[in-house]
Amino acid sequence: MTNRNLSLDVLRGITVTLMIVVNTPGNHATTFAPLHHAKWHGFTPTDWVFPTFMFVVGNVLAFNLNKYEALGDAAFLRKIVKRAAIIFLLGFLMYWFPFIKEQDGHTVFKPLSETRIFGVLQRIALGYLFASLILHFWKEKGAMIFSIIALLGYWLLLFAFGDYSLEENAVRKLDLFLFGEKHLYHGNGIAFDPEGLLSTIPAIVSVIGGYFAGRLIRQKGNTYETISKLMVPGALLIFVALCWNMVFPINKKIWTSPFVLYTMGIDLLILAILIFVIEIKNEKRGTYFFEVFGRNTLFLYLLSEIGLVFLWVLKIDDQPLFIWLNKNVFALAGDYVGSLLFALWWMLVCWLVGFWMDKKKVYIKV
Repeated sequence: MTNRNLSLDVLRGITVTLMIVVNTPGNHATTFAPLHHAKWHGFTPTDWVFPTFMFVVGNVLAFNLNKYEALGDAAFLRKIVKRAAIIFLLGFLMYWFPFIKEQDGHTVFKPLSETRIFGVLQRIALGYLFASLILHFWKEKGAMIFSIIALLGYWLLLFAFGDYSLEENAVRKLDLFLFGEKHLYHGNGIAFDPEGLLSTIPAIVSVIGGYFAGRLIRQKGNTYETISKLMVPGALLIFVALCWNMVFPINKKIWTSPFVLYTMGIDLLILAILIFVIEIKNEKRGTYFFEVFGRNTLFLYLLSEIGLVFLWVLKIDDQPLFIWLNKNVFALAGDYVGSLLFALWWMLVCWLVGFWMDKKKVYIKV
């Protein structure tokens, strides 16, 4: 737990807290609007969560990259590739879990041929891997050049090989060609993966942006100079994103280039505020709640997703425990409030596990 920054821990913890809440409503049909993703173009507070997860991956990389590079190229590559592979595999297994399903009254294995390939952890793994390689081999100047080319090039690819619609975007076309419908997410009504292969390109830039913010904090410390150097670029990125949005819409599901700039700008402003409040004004009340999530981020996110599967598998009165709890406990508060209370309850269950781990000094890393 050495070499940490409290503001970054809190930002990471806020991200995981919100990710669990927005991922686990009691009833998606009766969820308050800010806790829904934008249906397609546009932006809601929920759309901010995942790119910020990518951003904080870059923050951490800024504190660890030099340590990894000191091992030499071969050891560096082994460590980075191994870590990315483990995270990717965990994400893949999470979607495959519990590996069995009910079919025609029988329990059968879920076929590998129908398992989703990409997803949240897979995108984190790929973003971490390629951002690390770019920063290691092309250095910071090369990473800046890559980011500009990636954002402009991605715009060109989407324009040249489709349009910006759900049905005809280039991200979906490439995934269908390479992987087929059965390996894609179907939550939007058709086979389309919001964490598709092509849209990973601009997501790498989200990680690189987080790296530069973390490097600034590491070099300049928690000072007013750091705050100004976070806020000015943050405001500028938001302005550029809103202007770009007029011709290339802000869209989380295809991770458009202005979406990257917009969320990165918000992250820089929030990080500056956290540094001012926590580090300079020394106001630390309430920060420990988020530190708990920030210290075992990956494990607690996995726990929230896999634990939810068990709530669907376990049954009371022939009903999945998930449905039983919502109908008999949380729905008593009303449809919308009850759905939110379930999400908050599940987030607190995960937090209590994280609290126990922190008190026992148990920190799980890959």
